Amino acid sequence: MKLQTKIALESKQHNQIDYNSRLLLIGSCFVENIGNNLEYFKFQNLQNPFGILFHPIAIESLITNAINQKEFSEDDVFFQNEQWHCFNAHSKLSNTNKDTLLKTLNSQIQLTAKQLNSSSHIVVTLGTAWLYRFIETDTIVANCHKVPQKKFLKELLSVDEISESLESIVALIRSVNSSVSIIFTVSPVRHLKDGFIENTQSKAHLISAIHQVVEHKKNLHYFPSYEIMMDELRDYRFYAEDMIHPNNIAVKYIWEKFKEVWINLEAYKTMEEVDVIQKGLQHKPFNPDSEAHNQFIHRLLERKEKLQSVFPHISF
Repeated sequence: MKLQTKIALESKQHNQIDYNSRLLLIGSCFVENIGNNLEYFKFQNLQNPFGILFHPIAIESLITNAINQKEFSEDDVFFQNEQWHCFNAHSKLSNTNKDTLLKTLNSQIQLTAKQLNSSSHIVVTLGTAWLYRFIETDTIVANCHKVPQKKFLKELLSVDEISESLESIVALIRSVNSSVSIIFTVSPVRHLKDGFIENTQSKAHLISAIHQVVEHKKNLHYFPSYEIMMDELRDYRFYAEDMIHPNNIAVKYIWEKFKEVWINLEAYKTMEEVDVIQKGLQHKPFNPDSEAHNQFIHRLLERKEKLQSVFPHISF
């Protein structure tokens, strides 16, 4: 008896992720769920250098600015609710000091440009096809930063507009890194503030547009995060308390599916060793001064040094 409908996954890819890979992850908050697992297992990765970016135009803007080495100035920031913000970035970068914000924006742009050039894999996660246009300047923003809604026009990107943006993203990336594998996915997080029907329409536009762009021969791939959550995990026990975000069990389940497709089998042994060390570092002893605990710490240090001798980039 089958109690679950399973999503068919791609077979193992030829350009899989191992401990020599460099990853850039950009997009919706779900990209951080995958990224946090990559971080835990000590893969080389950079997550959302401009914070969470929900729609494809915001992602395209970041990549464009990074490749063009844009330098942010006072014209690119504004003061609202006792903080300085930038419409191109998430509020996690906002700061009470204008100069600090500008310094952060420019350092993150440089970091993004460096990662675009050196990445072996780039994961792009789209969250919504809805966006907001700032009326005063007629520009699309990545984040409204709680500026009154009357100052924006809300728009739904068409399938063609999204696919054009994705094609532009691919072209921009390939202009500086021709061999990179690009993995697209759609966030399973529902944007219910837009409305139930509107959210469904938005996700449908994103999925349709991505499938107009992905092509294995061009090293452009799709990972079905959204479909796994909606179909394999279609039960509220897999959601957080808000009944919108996937809970830890769901995130772990989807990560295991991602690992099954994209992580090289030869990396599994290293991942197991990293996991042992991570759990050892989190261990809280009953008696920190005991001989047994000192021996435990010594063995843990030996394991760390042995692993770091093979992979110098790994740091705990």
